[in-house]
Amino acid sequence: MFRSAATKLRPAEAGALRSLAHAKVNPSVICARSARPLSTINRQPTKCTPLKTQRFFQTRQFTFTSRMASTRTESDAFGEIQVPSDKYWGAQTERSLENFRINQPQDRMPPPIVRAFGILKGAAATVNMKYGLDPKLGKAIQQAAEEVASLKLVDHFPLVVWQTGSGTQSNMNANEVISNRAIEILGGTMGSKKPVHPNDHVNMSASSNDTFPTVMHIAAVLDFEESLLPALASLRDALKKKSEQWESLIKIGRTHLQDATPLTLGQEFSGYVQQLDFGIERIKTSLPRLKMLAQGGTAVGTGINTYKGFAEDIASEVSKMTGTDFITAPNKFEALAAHDAIVEAHGQLNTLATSLFKIAQDIRFLGSGPRCGLGELKLPENEPGSSIMPGKVNPTQCESLTMVCAQVFGNQAATTFAGSQGNFELNVFKPVMIRNLLHSSRLLADAMKSFEKNLVAGLEADEKRISSIMSESLMLVTCLNPVIGYDAASKTAKHAHKNGLTLKEAALELKVISEEDFDKYVRPELMINPKEYQPKL
Repeated sequence: MFRSAATKLRPAEAGALRSLAHAKVNPSVICARSARPLSTINRQPTKCTPLKTQRFFQTRQFTFTSRMASTRTESDAFGEIQVPSDKYWGAQTERSLENFRINQPQDRMPPPIVRAFGILKGAAATVNMKYGLDPKLGKAIQQAAEEVASLKLVDHFPLVVWQTGSGTQSNMNANEVISNRAIEILGGTMGSKKPVHPNDHVNMSASSNDTFPTVMHIAAVLDFEESLLPALASLRDALKKKSEQWESLIKIGRTHLQDATPLTLGQEFSGYVQQLDFGIERIKTSLPRLKMLAQGGTAVGTGINTYKGFAEDIASEVSKMTGTDFITAPNKFEALAAHDAIVEAHGQLNTLATSLFKIAQDIRFLGSGPRCGLGELKLPENEPGSSIMPGKVNPTQCESLTMVCAQVFGNQAATTFAGSQGNFELNVFKPVMIRNLLHSSRLLADAMKSFEKNLVAGLEADEKRISSIMSESLMLVTCLNPVIGYDAASKTAKHAHKNGLTLKEAALELKVISEEDFDKYVRPELMINPKEYQPKL
């Protein structure tokens, strides 16, 4: 795959190249700080001692050495296979690496999924000890699962999203890693499946068909609550401060990209605040369905190989471990075959992206210039904007945020289609659905933080420019409608525009109103709110 026809590799070299996904990954790089357990926040990247003799193979941006060729033998229903000796995964994971060489390692399962697997497998061990699992094995599984949940073993989850649509390979990846780590804890031999078997013990009373959708929901809820909603609330508060700061600053409004009647800059920004308030509400309304867990449905939703109370116990244990109230799904057939909750949740992200696009677009246009645009807002100058035009500064935060929104729109299309593919008892587009949801959530959270810090916080109003534009507007004539009538007001505005006059000059020239009455009625501060009704006597 990575060599020319003339190149011959030794077996050790071929082994090193076999899996691009064997590269080390630092969780501090790929997982948000808020989504990482405290035990990994300050964890340093893994360091390897250089060999005296190294053969380097450059494949994409990763470097491999012959040290990676050391393997052990693992087996599954298809026979024996060689697995890297320093990895906890087993035969099924290794086969998936071989069978799905699709954008490895960039499209690995997101770390929140790995974390959720650790949480669920730990909870299952606790519950299964009530239903016959040897406590000695159960405690070892719990310890290994906790290490997975804390992302200490994230390097051992190399599989990409593009695999079986049920997520079976990733479920077995988790089972194998936890099994081998538990075996190691108990002093056994990795790969022996003794005394802890990946299927019989780690996957006890479970199927990939109910495990993966459960993991999907756990990951989504924790990501929303720990990262997305805080970022959204913070940006909302920052915009609220600007709205209050400019509550009395009157400016011209615009509809159809044309001049309209006045409003305050604070009123304009209050619309943005309300959009984000609704965004927070929408996302929160999607959480109850995401907090319903499929675990206990097993293969097709009937709960075969489980016990009465098992599903409820799983939800209870996950709730204890996360501090979030999860419940068992009321109908496991729906929970396995349909992922409407994921589609709904991503739909809320899509709506949020729509709001953010509008906000960023408005601010970008209001800050256009600096001399030949609208120029009502002064955007922070963060970096040079052109390699050829000296002194040019661009609205980069607006551009970045709108590109993120465009990506979310694309993710929505894929998620919607994937959600429609629940044929009979199982939807087999699960990995791409949760990948898109987490991708959109992470993009939006990060982009909102960046937008707030690097733009909103330093945003200023150019009051002189705003006043200048206001004085030139012809739409102030609207307040004369009740006084001289629509037709006369329209004639006045057109006369002013055609002859280059101010509105007042045109009105006096046409003799439609006296100067005293013009000054009485044409006052922008009277145009920004409804007035009290006064009956004509």
